[in-house]
Amino acid sequence: MIRMLSPTVGDLLRDLHASLTLRKRPEDVAQLIQDLHAAQGTVLDPATEAALAKGAEHSLRHVWHGYTSMAEEFTRPIGAQRQLARAAALFTSVPELPQSAGEDPALIEAVIRRAGEEIGRSYGQHNTGQDRLDRTGRAAAGLGEISKRQYNKRFRLLRRMEAKLARLVHEQHLREAAMTGKGAFAHALPFELFATDIDSAAFIAYLTARGYMRSVFTNGRQRQVYDEVAEALFQRLRDAPERTCWYAVAHTYPTAEVLARVSDRDLTRLLARWNRCLHQTAGLLEEVWERQPPARHTMIVRRGDDSSTWNLAAQAWNTARAHWLALLTELGQEEILDRVCPGKVPRLMAGDVAYWHRAGGGGLHPDTAVWAELPLPWEVLRGERACPRSRVEAACARHGVDPVAGAWTAPRPAAEAVSFRRTPELVHGVAVADPLMAGVLRSAGVFSGKRNRAAQEEQ
Repeated sequence: MIRMLSPTVGDLLRDLHASLTLRKRPEDVAQLIQDLHAAQGTVLDPATEAALAKGAEHSLRHVWHGYTSMAEEFTRPIGAQRQLARAAALFTSVPELPQSAGEDPALIEAVIRRAGEEIGRSYGQHNTGQDRLDRTGRAAAGLGEISKRQYNKRFRLLRRMEAKLARLVHEQHLREAAMTGKGAFAHALPFELFATDIDSAAFIAYLTARGYMRSVFTNGRQRQVYDEVAEALFQRLRDAPERTCWYAVAHTYPTAEVLARVSDRDLTRLLARWNRCLHQTAGLLEEVWERQPPARHTMIVRRGDDSSTWNLAAQAWNTARAHWLALLTELGQEEILDRVCPGKVPRLMAGDVAYWHRAGGGGLHPDTAVWAELPLPWEVLRGERACPRSRVEAACARHGVDPVAGAWTAPRPAAEAVSFRRTPELVHGVAVADPLMAGVLRSAGVFSGKRNRAAQEEQ
């Protein structure tokens, strides 16, 4: 009989840390936190014990099927492993590389440059008519022994590898934007910082899991992130402030209460990181805008709009902007907003959801009208157009929006804890009670907005 060893505190902490880049259900993270405290022998206070028990009641360990149809990971870009293996076969200067190399843009670029030197090709030479060497050029470059066919094969491979590298970098930025928009900088926390304090790690992991939850197809508000389980875990931080790693917590939960306990040096470091994130995210938004500008006064999706990229970037922008505002306020540097105060960016809304809003007596959110009046974020960051706080306040006043309560010119107010509710099994945003049935519906294309194969065959 094989005896199963119980996981150690270190193992469980690493599992919790790994969840910061996954999409685990909050119930399963609550279960991990229970296991962590049990492994450490922690005697929990009754409020935290009850909250965690409520949160973990429907973890996959405790349900009969032990299964969820929803992916538990953000979509990973397809790496360049196949192209690197082919390059190793064709170029003597390219060694066999590990699988992880296919996800490293810097390494891929270095391989392309090194391989290009073998055939007299410079990085960025894509034109097959002008950049390829003819027989004379190959001879002058010392490539006389390589046939035209073999030379062309290598040239085409490097050209494809450069295109693959550009796609990989773009998709990695999108994945990072998705995690940043929902979980702030939790995914970027190094393990050493995350594991400084177990209670801090538990709060960060649970709050991140709540933030990573998928949106529900509705014409009302989405489920709030901060719930009673998060509140109980945060209360443990309040009860032992000297032990808490407030700097780690500030990566995901930048309330005034948290930031007040972080040193000015660490606040400045975070501010610099969020500033870089704003610039990178603005670049993603500008790329979408350049291809086809959305309908700015309605933000309703039209044919040809890249709503997926826009919405990921918009959510990341708004999260970065909220942290940036909170840090400026805590550092006492609000006067910067008198010169530069970029606005929020609304997500694009599907036409059927917009119709649902109107049918229910609603309409466009007032923030949409404010956004439409302000300069575009990338123009503001580059200094091409002025957007001081006074301009944002004037736009808000014209549309009946409170610039402070609406977080246009001030940090978001601290959230009130909501009741814990079980994570729904979603198929394209629609809740389905049975995860096994949800898997069938998803594979059949139900709720996807696309005609499924069965319906097409019936015709």
